[in-house]
Amino acid sequence: MSPSAEIKLVVTGDDFGYCPRRDMGIVECFHAGGLSNVSLLVNGSSAASAADLARRFKIPIGLHANLSEGLPVCAELRQNSTLINAQGVFLGKMGIRKSLAQGLLNMSEVRQELQAQISLFRVLTGQNPQHMDGHQHVHILPGIREEFARVLQENDVRYTRLPVELGLHRCIWIREELMEFNRGVEKDALNSVEVFRSHAIRWPNLYIGLSTMGNKMSVFNIQRAIEYGIESLDSSLSEVHSMQSLPWQPGTSVSIELMTHPGYPSLPHEGGCGEGPDDFSQSSERLHELEVLKSSLLQSYFNKTGMCLCSFKDL
Repeated sequence: MSPSAEIKLVVTGDDFGYCPRRDMGIVECFHAGGLSNVSLLVNGSSAASAADLARRFKIPIGLHANLSEGLPVCAELRQNSTLINAQGVFLGKMGIRKSLAQGLLNMSEVRQELQAQISLFRVLTGQNPQHMDGHQHVHILPGIREEFARVLQENDVRYTRLPVELGLHRCIWIREELMEFNRGVEKDALNSVEVFRSHAIRWPNLYIGLSTMGNKMSVFNIQRAIEYGIESLDSSLSEVHSMQSLPWQPGTSVSIELMTHPGYPSLPHEGGCGEGPDDFSQSSERLHELEVLKSSLLQSYFNKTGMCLCSFKDL
């Protein structure tokens, strides 16, 4: 890429509203210049207070649509729905994928829940979502992506996340079992391109995040992942450019989203989306991400490369 080309970097903190300790870390990260955007779980236990924090500190905020963890927002779907299990909660990260593959999900219920979450987001924040993505990447699953795209277009939500990490195959630090899941995510994302595009939905030129989650996040790995992505853009491969939401030419400005999950670890029995915090939320990996994103070394890298941290409304 031309050294004079502008790089707009959206650093998104996912799972805002999951618990007070998560939210505290995310706000600290924003003030330290390590985050420029957050994605709110409206069924999270601290969603209301998180929305207040975003309003108070003017943190750009979007919706982290959740169909896999905790309780539905739509009251009608809490009693009898294909989206929940016998305990009345969502089916889980892998459970929803299994149920979807078996043809057991009612897509009208998916649509109903997504609309309910947008409505609650507006109540909590007083604004329309600047962007909307999916918790655990549910928004790109077959069948769901079509409903997701229609709901976004109808509600004038113009940006989403396309989790295709160019250069992911070069990230040799990722465990094979995780890489297998990541490949599935990327396949679903690529199959979502035409669906999103046909509904006038946009996304940044590059996505980073599959290779830098948890203990795999480091300044060096973030730098390498970004460089791998830009090199792939510059290579002018037709399959790279065919997935862009807007035309892109080598040497011009590029937009990147870096997905992150910083925060202080959740305490047992505190937080979550209606069924308590999961293991990842209680682990030190969240704190590790927080420390990396707040580090002066990362800030130096952003400044040295001329990256402009921004939100989706600035793209």
